[in-house]
Amino acid sequence: MKRSSRSLSRRAFVRSAVAIGGASALAACLDRESEADIPSGLEPDELETLPERQHAWTEYERTDEHGNSIAPEHHVALHLEYVGDGPDAMTEERETVESAYETLERAYSRGSDGLLFTVGYGPAYFDRFEESLPDPVDVPEPESLSPIEDPELDSYDGLIHLASDHGSAILSAEEALRGDLETLNGVEVDGSLEGIFEVAERRTGFIGEGLPADNQSGIDGIPDSEPVSEDAPLFMGFKSGFKKSQATEDRVTIQEGPFADGTTTHLSLIRLHLNQWYEQDSREIRERKMFCPAHAEENRVEGAGHNLGDSNQVGGCAERTLEDAKEHGMVGHAQKSARAREDGRPIILRRDFNSTDNDEAALHFLCHQRSIDDFVATRAAMTGSDIAEESAITARMNNGILQYMTVRRRANYLVPPRRHRSLPLPNPA
Repeated sequence: MKRSSRSLSRRAFVRSAVAIGGASALAACLDRESEADIPSGLEPDELETLPERQHAWTEYERTDEHGNSIAPEHHVALHLEYVGDGPDAMTEERETVESAYETLERAYSRGSDGLLFTVGYGPAYFDRFEESLPDPVDVPEPESLSPIEDPELDSYDGLIHLASDHGSAILSAEEALRGDLETLNGVEVDGSLEGIFEVAERRTGFIGEGLPADNQSGIDGIPDSEPVSEDAPLFMGFKSGFKKSQATEDRVTIQEGPFADGTTTHLSLIRLHLNQWYEQDSREIRERKMFCPAHAEENRVEGAGHNLGDSNQVGGCAERTLEDAKEHGMVGHAQKSARAREDGRPIILRRDFNSTDNDEAALHFLCHQRSIDDFVATRAAMTGSDIAEESAITARMNNGILQYMTVRRRANYLVPPRRHRSLPLPNPA
């Protein structure tokens, strides 16, 4: 549905405020958004009704006519460094941090219209303990995953992912976590991360129909001559996150041990180079490279692809990946990725979003999976090195959408169940 210019203008302003961050941005954001429109959270004695799975977002998000989840529009990823007094002091620190997270849950309802968040911990956090993580949990150091990439490998202690349709909710939550607010949506702030975690890096982003088109002007990597369509939720012009093209939350949930009901998170920062994508490649080529050659030949995709329903419809294409590479000299991104499916369904749950941080077009590729090995397997299928070795396509050219992306950063995190989200021990049992 096409939005009014006034609505787009407000959303663009809020996006800019979220990207800037801080008290002044929050004040400016509240001039455009009313806190009265954001539903309050739970009473203290009701918090135990919340799901143990931090990543249980699906039932709290809006859905479209096909049952696909509609991701919250605004996102902030806070990368944390532990500055507390070490394992011996963590019992008291743990109570303070948990109070901070519970403040968010009391201030805002769980959902896109309120606030969704996850808290994860990287290998660097667990390295300070003598104990190791229990089987089957493993959070390996990030690594380069193909010969064509040379990313910086993050070593932060933690990651907080905040998401909401209201930019002011995210900014307020962030200020409260930093210890810079006394009340949050009418709730007294109890606890903060101050003196325990420092925000070492802040990344922001957005996703949703109209937002890429409304925020592309003057951004490096997006040509002004060919604007992104207004029905596109992402910079590359096509819909993502189809219900049947995602792993279920059950599939990405750790099933046993003290971290049962948790998950793992992989986060990549990917720089986008879309001048050729829009100025030289035809619409047909873009469909071939994003989905598969059959989608273009059969005119399956209308606009951004909302007509595809609850699936990207590449199941049959996956079986033809090598054949298409030899016959057409080109394969699709979704086509290659579908080769990593299990019983017909993907094994990772993507919750990525676009970014214009530093005035550069980028994608924050954030996904949950039961094991980081599931992401690595999916990424190998996505890279398609095996297809390149047996056909005329190369490691980059005509190999899905690889030539339009540069992986800048990689990181892995364990997202514990809610009961262990605050300064977890490696083996809390």
